Amino acid sequence: MSRRIYVLGGYQSDFARNWKRDQSSLADEFSNTVRAGLESARLDAADIEVGHVGNFVGELFAGQGQLGGFFGSVDPALRYLPASRHEAACASGSMALLAAMADLEAGRYGVAAVVGIEVMRNVEGQQAAEFLRPACRVDSEWQEARYVWPCAFSELVELYESRYGLQQSVLREISRKNFGNARNNPNAQARGWHFPEGSFTDNDDLNPAVEGRIRKLDCGQISDGAAVVFLATEARAAEYARARGLRLEDIPHIKGWGHINAPIGFADKLALSEPEGYLFPHVNRLFRETLARAGMHDIREVDGLEVHDCFNITEYMILDHAGLLPPGRVHEAIEAGVTRMGGSLPVNASGGLIGLGHPVGATGVRMLLDGYRQVSGQAGDYQIAGARNLMTFNLGGSATTCASFIVGR
Repeated sequence: MSRRIYVLGGYQSDFARNWKRDQSSLADEFSNTVRAGLESARLDAADIEVGHVGNFVGELFAGQGQLGGFFGSVDPALRYLPASRHEAACASGSMALLAAMADLEAGRYGVAAVVGIEVMRNVEGQQAAEFLRPACRVDSEWQEARYVWPCAFSELVELYESRYGLQQSVLREISRKNFGNARNNPNAQARGWHFPEGSFTDNDDLNPAVEGRIRKLDCGQISDGAAVVFLATEARAAEYARARGLRLEDIPHIKGWGHINAPIGFADKLALSEPEGYLFPHVNRLFRETLARAGMHDIREVDGLEVHDCFNITEYMILDHAGLLPPGRVHEAIEAGVTRMGGSLPVNASGGLIGLGHPVGATGVRMLLDGYRQVSGQAGDYQIAGARNLMTFNLGGSATTCASFIVGR
């Protein structure tokens, strides 16, 4: 990284809330989140010089676009804030972060506010599924599927089973882990959920089929939610530290980042697959590039991961490309407890998308915020002991847009 970018703090809404039921709007929650974030980070609105927003489908779920304009309603000091919105399906929040970093690295501004936000629980499930369909190749992919994304990732399950003999029990262990981690997160959508014996099986009553090989508890959650983080240049972070009696070295910074795209079509991605190697070579490439930018050589040099488990097979696929073990063998690490809390590489201590929730545009921002919390010792009951470096992996569509960050001290 040529210029160091610091993370001054942020805030996440409670992903268990239903904004429609609470009679709260997208605009209300945008303002609430930024104000709470400013208070948490001990910043004044006047400190913010530029804003970036990650959001995928505001026009469809809420009939609202032009989300950068919401900053002007948060505080009079932000009335004329330069701001923009970014979209890359489920990776929209990460695109907003990358754009904010570029602004700061270019020297245009000193402090940026990055908001990720989505309202998704104000319509019935079938309608929500249709609103999320545009992240695939709509003219040719899964056109007859009732629920397009469970159908898509069911294909991924079948690919792993045919290529490597993946056992369904390994995927169910991922769900069990992430729902379990969510119990310790006060903002998790599923923190109060209870699972009777037999829930993580093929029991049609406790765990009904959704599409193909995907069942209810294999899935991430449809959520309403928002998150904000504040990024700063080294000069502004040093000012921030001095004014608050802190040391600059105690403020987390972004050590590495990665961003890669693959063709939007699932079949087009598979055409690039390595017959004896990685299913999605671009995913492994992103891990290597992100680690290299952080001056690291191996995934074991980070202390934890927050990854995009929109389905349990997605977490499995991401870990399979992380370099822990040769392709097709990451189940050995999962079965050995490596990815659990207390293991050598905890994954989704927050509960992930399965347990914490997945307001699409907020997820990338929320992941970075959790990285900040982990490495600054502020993650509370889901703290990874001794964490100094945490890596995120956020994807959009069928792994079309992928982005990663390593935050540490």
